[in-house]
Parts: sequence; C-alpha cells; structure tokens
Amino acid sequence: MENLLYWIAVLLVIAWAITFLGGYYTGGLIHALLVIAVVAVLLKIIKKAT
Repeated sequence: MENLLYWIAVLLVIAWAITFLGGYYTGGLIHALLVIAVVAVLLKIIKKAT
C-alpha cells in the first residue's frame, strides 16, 4: 500500500508539472491531490526514519 502511495505521488507531481509548465488550467483539484500526495510521502519518510 505504501509503495502505491509513492507512485501516485510521483504521477501527480508529473501531471502537475505538465499542466503548470504547459499552460493548461486544471483547477484546484490537481493542487489538492498534490498536497495529499506530498503529505503521504512525507509520512512514509518519517515512519521509515523512526
């Protein structure tokens, strides 16, 4: 499950970068999902460090 969250986070970052750099407007949904993905990755890193 944790590996799946990592891949989702990576895909969301790539999607965000493409839409941000490409000039497309996707609305606030992609940014909300990106924040959730980053939090999930940070929690995984923190749990792994302890």
